[in-house]
Amino acid sequence: MIIMLFKKLSDVSEVEMQKMFSRGSGLEDVSKTVSAVLSDVRMKGDAAVREYTAKFDKVELADFEVSEEEFEKAFSCITPELLGHLKSAAANIRAFHEAQLPEATWFMELKPGIVLGQKATPLESVGAYAPGGRASYPSTVLMTVIPARVAGVEKVIVCTPPRADGSVHPLTLIAAKVAGADKVFKVGGVQAIGAMAYGTETVQKVDKIVGPGNVFVTSAKMQIRNVAEIDFPAGPSEVLIIADESADAVMAASDIIAQAEHDPSSVSILVTTSDALAEAVKREVLVQAEQAARNSIVKAALENAAILTADSLEQCIGFSNKFAPEHLEIMVSNSDFVLDRIKNAGSIFIGNYAPVPVGDYASGTNHVLPTAGYAKVYSGLNINHFLKYSSIQKISKSGLESLKETIIALAEEEGLQAHADAIRTRFGYKPSK
Repeated sequence: MIIMLFKKLSDVSEVEMQKMFSRGSGLEDVSKTVSAVLSDVRMKGDAAVREYTAKFDKVELADFEVSEEEFEKAFSCITPELLGHLKSAAANIRAFHEAQLPEATWFMELKPGIVLGQKATPLESVGAYAPGGRASYPSTVLMTVIPARVAGVEKVIVCTPPRADGSVHPLTLIAAKVAGADKVFKVGGVQAIGAMAYGTETVQKVDKIVGPGNVFVTSAKMQIRNVAEIDFPAGPSEVLIIADESADAVMAASDIIAQAEHDPSSVSILVTTSDALAEAVKREVLVQAEQAARNSIVKAALENAAILTADSLEQCIGFSNKFAPEHLEIMVSNSDFVLDRIKNAGSIFIGNYAPVPVGDYASGTNHVLPTAGYAKVYSGLNINHFLKYSSIQKISKSGLESLKETIIALAEEEGLQAHADAIRTRFGYKPSK
């Protein structure tokens, strides 16, 4: 039996609303376990990585760095056609992220003698995490490694969980080569995050870790921020669809099922102004759920799903902005009206022919996105995640003179006399001995 919330939005109870908005919870529940694993990896390095790979992945690995022989075998395992599709997706991802590149260095003249500027510098090293377990995600390798390379990051490594036989899915390895990764390690979960954050005898320490993962991976990323930066919390996948009577019920239902097949914790919500569409989508979801290849996962995830009817598009928009979805689909006749009013969304898909899988794989936009409401404060993965910015000042004596009195007055008001004197010395003042 499939349990799915089907209600008028105004009739949703506080408990039901809390359930919808609590996705991504559970970090506190795993915090102690994650902390213990991270501590072991920090102290024992490779030995701890092997220990936890055996414990959690049930795989005994002597060497967890992927060898050149394994890469060569991977290329022999796939068809030229599939390789072509992977390269096509990679080209689109590269083109989109190249368009995001800022001017490396720029200057502006604030006033005569005062030139200000900014310099963008890529990070030196990045670790990309690609989930495994329930499925392999070569697309995530493309989404994390390509932007780093486009930004100019010098060293990029990938960690991904091994399969039961100790190997990595061939397409994942090929994606790493196509994207330009330096090394791939058969390490997943908390131990992978710890290895990249602290460094081990085999895995190099990196400056930043990017990529999605389950609640354990997300918790680990949040806990290592004192030694390595992260992109943002990225957990179970979610979609919110805003639709009116112009939407196609079969298409909307297929998008709900597509999100549901990711993970039992995935969240799919449709909010619509059309009672008829809501009924049609509900019927279609039940049919498609029975036919889904990952049937058991889909049915479990649909317990987190909801089909809600609203009195107006404004009510739909208000709910969406409060929910701050990872993926937002807009399936309405006047999409500009909705788009203009959206404040919080990881990635936005407009029209009946722009389902989430377009961005997941091939359009070029990034599918590593903030979940669990973090779209209120974080952007999806982009070029800026791999760059740092330094401000620049070129000041002449006349330029400093125009600022002198302001600086001295503010410095003295703050009680920082030496700051004020540092300005005065440039105009003949000599501090008393």
